[in-house]
Amino acid sequence: MNTFTIRDLRDRTGELVRTAEEGELSVVTKHGQPVFVAVPFDSTLLSNGVGVGLAVKLYTEHVVSMGRAAKIAGMSLEKFMSFLGSLGIPVIDYDPEEEARAKEEALIGE
Repeated sequence: MNTFTIRDLRDRTGELVRTAEEGELSVVTKHGQPVFVAVPFDSTLLSNGVGVGLAVKLYTEHVVSMGRAAKIAGMSLEKFMSFLGSLGIPVIDYDPEEEARAKEEALIGE
């Protein structure tokens, strides 16, 4: 996920558009506070609605938990998990940093 300031919108508009075209989510801030999210249009967003598309994107980028994503999507946790499965998105998706820490701790414990 990328972060752009209001000033960046003027100076780096092309970069913001390129990141969206690459499927990346961006947050635009003003004085360090989030103002809005730039969400790329993709097939999930178009076929299932903005809330569901945003929830899937935030979950797959490890920005929010699955429970929070389900709320954003307006679904029960069970339904959201099923929906993720229908898209081929793993329901159990460990944060890469967390997974690396766990492996390191396991090696130290041996």
